[in-house]
Amino acid sequence: MKYEDWEVKIPPEIKADALWQLEVYRLALFLGDIGWYDVSKLFNNKRTFSLADQLYRSLGSVSANIAEGFSRSSSKDQARFYEYALGSARESRDWYFKARYVLGEQVTNHRLEFLTQIIRLLLTMIPQKRGRSIRESQAVYSPDALNKEIPMP
Repeated sequence: MKYEDWEVKIPPEIKADALWQLEVYRLALFLGDIGWYDVSKLFNNKRTFSLADQLYRSLGSVSANIAEGFSRSSSKDQARFYEYALGSARESRDWYFKARYVLGEQVTNHRLEFLTQIIRLLLTMIPQKRGRSIRESQAVYSPDALNKEIPMP
């Protein structure tokens, strides 16, 4: 599945919301959707059953916290929820790394790259909302990741 194919299936009620203009939200929502397939595969393996639950919760939390933060009136509140989304994105990346033996190298690497892109965007947004910088080194990512065919487990 490609991002462009997924995007045309999004209901107009979601696309008409101003939140849809945030690239990081769109990417996080997409990742939550493609994560469904990964989690389904992990649920079928006894050793990764609880990992699957944690992964799905953390994936869903990324876009949900971006949505909640976007809806806050103060920049400070927005930054706080974007920080929660950042934590969930890093948690998701951690769970994907642990799931690599079941999901395979291609799927895992794609998801890790995708999450790193989301993390990078959040690391740019948070200081803008806070009015100060976060002391972290910049993550490297490739914007071409969106145009690749999404590997499914």
